[in-house]
Amino acid sequence: MPVETIDTLVVGAGQAGIAVSEHLGNSGVPHLILEKNRVAEAWRSGRWDALVTNGPVWHDRFPSLEFKGNDPDEFVTKDRVADYLEEYAQMVNAPIRTGIEVLKAERLPDQAGFRVETSEGVIEAKRIVAATGAFQHPVIPPIVPETAGVKQIHSFHYKNPSQLSDGAVMVVGAGSSGAQIADELNRAGRKVFLSVGPHDRPPRRYRGRDFVWWLGVLGLWDMAAPNPGTEHVTISVSGAYGGQTMDFRRLAGEGVTLLGLTEGFDNDTLTFRDDLQANVAAGDANYNEMLDAADAYVDRTGLTLPEEPEARQVFPDPDCLSNPIRSVDLAKEGITTIIWATGFRQDFDWMKIGGFDDKGAPIHQRGVSVEPDVYFLGLPWQSRRGSTFLWGVWHDAKHVADQIATQRAYLDYDGQAAVVSSAAE
Repeated sequence: MPVETIDTLVVGAGQAGIAVSEHLGNSGVPHLILEKNRVAEAWRSGRWDALVTNGPVWHDRFPSLEFKGNDPDEFVTKDRVADYLEEYAQMVNAPIRTGIEVLKAERLPDQAGFRVETSEGVIEAKRIVAATGAFQHPVIPPIVPETAGVKQIHSFHYKNPSQLSDGAVMVVGAGSSGAQIADELNRAGRKVFLSVGPHDRPPRRYRGRDFVWWLGVLGLWDMAAPNPGTEHVTISVSGAYGGQTMDFRRLAGEGVTLLGLTEGFDNDTLTFRDDLQANVAAGDANYNEMLDAADAYVDRTGLTLPEEPEARQVFPDPDCLSNPIRSVDLAKEGITTIIWATGFRQDFDWMKIGGFDDKGAPIHQRGVSVEPDVYFLGLPWQSRRGSTFLWGVWHDAKHVADQIATQRAYLDYDGQAAVVSSAAE
């Protein structure tokens, strides 16, 4: 049986794979996308039921297609995003095969290209684009043993309050996922504890503009990638309930107990660092820096945007912030569930090739690997702050596709232009 061949094999049919397919198609690059589940599966089956986008859809979309039927300032549901990505894939005629898992990719011996083993056979490709994104494997830190008698789940697997056993809930991690889940559980009448680590806390809106607009006009979306190892910055922002600033003092005033960074566990008791006040203060500073930058921009440009002095008003300090709690006895507080909103790790173990550092992270420049003919998409800070957003990955995908088209053009050159007649002839 002959082995199927393709110029460029894209692994993953989420936003990254669909985006690069558009650009590869525009450049005439033959390609194939393999997806082990459904198109945009992470948006459908991952995360909680009530999740909405953290940015309004006038901004968080691909340039060539609007969210039809949605208000531009709307924060749409995760299922709507998945439907949008399917619409986009159909619009650009993305050659997607679903239900096929890529098991291993390795270089062909003594020739260019790769041998790729899949759940449905072998494919040989000249190039590989790993478009598996930034959120591959949920990470639960090894702090609380499984024998502790409390249910532990990652935020990726949380669906809704009714999914959980009766009792109080400990949420660890105060980025967008952790803060929103804590808010939802508190609104549902649960007793909630929230472990707050270092974070950025931008205003949802200021002076009549959403913070994504402010990041744009201030040039902050295009911030260059930071040094390796410092890429991840926890950002607490929410599109839930029409969009709101995630203010931890407000959450505490509504009943959530704030705690510092989760540090350890012993004798049914979780312990926390004495850093809650510092973490909240740093988040406040980040919030005020954005307001200051926005005010300065308005003054500099003469824009007519309404002043908003109330944005600088501060909720009263709750007792849990004034007098931080350093330990919590799970049984005493009736905590039956711990939700770990503690991020993800990437997994490229299927790529049996070079080009990775000692931690397994790709060594690349804007998604172009140091390993020839290997490319990545959807990495955090791949080229800029916005690289994991829909519009950001679209621009990264264009760069990657352009690099692939350039390499193909070089290989199409037959050398004849370099033949120069001898001056003696």
